[in-house]
Amino acid sequence: MSPAPASGTPSRRTVLGLIAGTAAAGAVGASAGTAHATGSAHAAAPASPAVTYTNTLAEQRADPHIWKHTDGFYYFTATVPAYDRIVLRRATTIQGLTTAAETTVWTRHTSGEAGAHIWAPEIHFIGGKWYVYFAAGAANDVWRIRPYVLECSAANPLTGAWTERGRIVLPLDTFSLDATTFVVNGTRYLCWAQNDPAVGDGTNLYLARMANPWTIMGSPVMISRPTAPWETVGHTVNEGPAVIQRGGRVFLAFSASATDANYCMGLLTASASADLLNAASWTKTANPVFRSNAATGQYGPGHNSFTVSEDGRSDVLVYHDRGYRDISGDPLNDPNRRTRVQKLYWRADGTPDFGIPVADGVTPVRLSSYNYPDRFVRHWEYRARTDADVSPLADSQFRTVAGLAGGSTVSLESANFPGYYLRHKDFEVWVEKDDGSARFRGDASFHARTGLADAAGVSYESSDHPGRYLRHYGHLLYVQALGTATDRADATFHTQ
Repeated sequence: MSPAPASGTPSRRTVLGLIAGTAAAGAVGASAGTAHATGSAHAAAPASPAVTYTNTLAEQRADPHIWKHTDGFYYFTATVPAYDRIVLRRATTIQGLTTAAETTVWTRHTSGEAGAHIWAPEIHFIGGKWYVYFAAGAANDVWRIRPYVLECSAANPLTGAWTERGRIVLPLDTFSLDATTFVVNGTRYLCWAQNDPAVGDGTNLYLARMANPWTIMGSPVMISRPTAPWETVGHTVNEGPAVIQRGGRVFLAFSASATDANYCMGLLTASASADLLNAASWTKTANPVFRSNAATGQYGPGHNSFTVSEDGRSDVLVYHDRGYRDISGDPLNDPNRRTRVQKLYWRADGTPDFGIPVADGVTPVRLSSYNYPDRFVRHWEYRARTDADVSPLADSQFRTVAGLAGGSTVSLESANFPGYYLRHKDFEVWVEKDDGSARFRGDASFHARTGLADAAGVSYESSDHPGRYLRHYGHLLYVQALGTATDRADATFHTQ
């Protein structure tokens, strides 16, 4: 059991520069994980150390797609509220995309096809050229939505010329959108959302092999039909497919239901060695893997993509949502879906854990024990402890913010209960709501020190009881004086 959600939000959102990343690239899931400890054994710094970003990444940018390229740049595109053009940004860091100059590389036609509803662009680099996949309606029939492709051979797609490769021809000429492409075992696939009147209302997910970046081959296969209650609120929808691969499996995230606060994400999984064009190869989650969260103030998260952190060692979830629940009129006319990013974690069984859409501001981290590296600091019945295989994930996520006591201190705020902090009380560590008192501010503030047992880690010294450190003992957390090497190991954590 976790504490009840706090009312209001904390006033401090400033992250301290304790965690940083460096540049690298990756097109599939980043290598991550660390060996499980036995007894008092310890591991080196985690293979996937913490990365933090500050949300929102881009206001009024829906359906975001970020491509990490080998030239050291991130390339970012998304739907603009006017639904009339395709824009690109690039930066050497994910956070840098927030302030990067935006370039319009293509504008809708004034008549005929591709003349309205320019939606959900994705940028990919295939065979030495850039491609943008997007959906568009016709100028005289805005709901005649179909998928289209642009091509650019320049090294920099923001300055190069773009050629229209035209509409992707599908066997069924019906409402279709959200095309994405990926490669498994040398075979390139196209996945998209489409309505088939013979199947029923709404959109299903389809998969086909590709002959080239703008042409499918063979017969498409329907791999997902929205049937669960969480897939059919407002509209019957499966759309926005996005693929990440890891450990011999293909994970395909998708979005479901209407584009309001009911919008959410599900997940399909297949073995990379299976016949992906056999619908039976895919297994769908029974429930959403990512959905609205009132405590963090995030509504309708979805239409995601995946990228990789600057150091190449963490996978990053890219998605849009809104900062409010209630919408006046058609959600498609509301311009305030915004692009957000946060670290994607992986469970011990090799499946992705999306967690929750975290609150605005700096993204949280996890603290793993130095001497029990499969155990993470988490809250349980208000008490702070270390556990393995924490579920829900957000119970083990904490935002590093400016210390409530001021000065050079930091405080550790619960990710899923904003306004609750790790604090010591009679030297036991609890997760409690800030009551505004000086006592609480002191008890919930720490000096972040270089790890006492490992310089790659971090140790937290109590601000109001110098010489006492946050440490685990019997897997519960305390603030204690340290005298032995074991004590110092118990007081050292790695950020993930």
